[in-house]
Amino acid sequence: MADFHQNGNIAQFHNLRARPIEELVYELEAFAQTRKITLILPSLYSELEGEALPNILRELAHVPYLHRIVIGLDRADEAQYRHARSFFARLPQEHVVLWNDSPRMKAIGARLDALGLAPQEPGKGKNVWTAIGYLIACADSAVMAIHDCDILTYDREMLARLVYPVAHPGFSYQLSKGYYPRVGGGKLNGRVTRLLVSPLLIALKKVIGDRDYIEYLRAFRYPLSGEFAMRTATLPDLRIPSDWGLEIGVLSEAWRNMGPHAVCQVEIADRYDHKHQEMSREDSRKGLNRMSVDIAKAIFRKLAADGTVFTNNTFRTLRATYYRTALDLLEAYANDARMNGLTLDRHGEERAIELFAENIVRAGKAFLDNPHETPFIPNWNRVNAADPTILADLRAAAAADEAEFAPAE
Repeated sequence: MADFHQNGNIAQFHNLRARPIEELVYELEAFAQTRKITLILPSLYSELEGEALPNILRELAHVPYLHRIVIGLDRADEAQYRHARSFFARLPQEHVVLWNDSPRMKAIGARLDALGLAPQEPGKGKNVWTAIGYLIACADSAVMAIHDCDILTYDREMLARLVYPVAHPGFSYQLSKGYYPRVGGGKLNGRVTRLLVSPLLIALKKVIGDRDYIEYLRAFRYPLSGEFAMRTATLPDLRIPSDWGLEIGVLSEAWRNMGPHAVCQVEIADRYDHKHQEMSREDSRKGLNRMSVDIAKAIFRKLAADGTVFTNNTFRTLRATYYRTALDLLEAYANDARMNGLTLDRHGEERAIELFAENIVRAGKAFLDNPHETPFIPNWNRVNAADPTILADLRAAAAADEAEFAPAE
């Protein structure tokens, strides 16, 4: 993917293979003297038992410019939390494991619930939001980076390239979004981006006309990537979606709060593979079935907030336009895969397109039936206004958990 194309909407930084990673790291160490960098790792306990996370920690152990690593731990009991503390102890950087299921953290959640400000459902969005709150409470970092814990092809160069644009004092970017080719196991992956988001944005442009927001989303090579970095001054105003629309939601917030000139995307890897979600055709509450609805609703909500009027007829037309567009793109993807010696399940992908087409209508109906739905978790500025002690108490709860529940010997 080494090219120098610029799309004119957001800045793109490519890997032109002209600079050793050691030079980037040297500069980042210099930047970090005055701009401390924190990494957030949202993790399920089950990921500690997978093959990806041990390698991620081995790579992170050789990253000298990180000030702190904040691990958000979900779905863990006390024994598992103790084990997680031991598991992450190999990190040489200052780090903290936020036990999101601890009694103290649940008490913080109860206080938020009493104020009507608690996240509505568990998941990655709530995990990231809590970790961001902890980071804001620490008040000592200028740059925050996030990536997932299931990256099978992880290399520390990914992180260096991701944070460089927002850590560089001479750059004005507030958000850096990672992109990469989704190729792994001899297959062309990235189904939701290829088969849903890309054709949906093209179809929306045909049905409702040109919108700056649509062009902005289309400018991203891989809008659903879980890797991004931000300057921490933007975090208190950031609204985090609690559903599967997290990545689209963050990009939408950047569009609203920063504008496209403060956003860039950077090529962080030549290949990328991680744990793949099931399609879950029979259960609309799980997997890519649920994800496709949440992503479509996130896009519809943002367009409506910018003045687009949607009706049932709009969504019926959009479904038909999307379906034809997705099939046309699938032809190109299939030929691209064949030319590069990759496999692509043509039948399975057409079935996915059929499901996504129906889910566009489902998402549209859900939006029209409940236009006031606000799946965003309140931003930390609002939470702090409602309870000025909550951030300090969140940090204190994490410290108390660490002090009380030492790792098992």
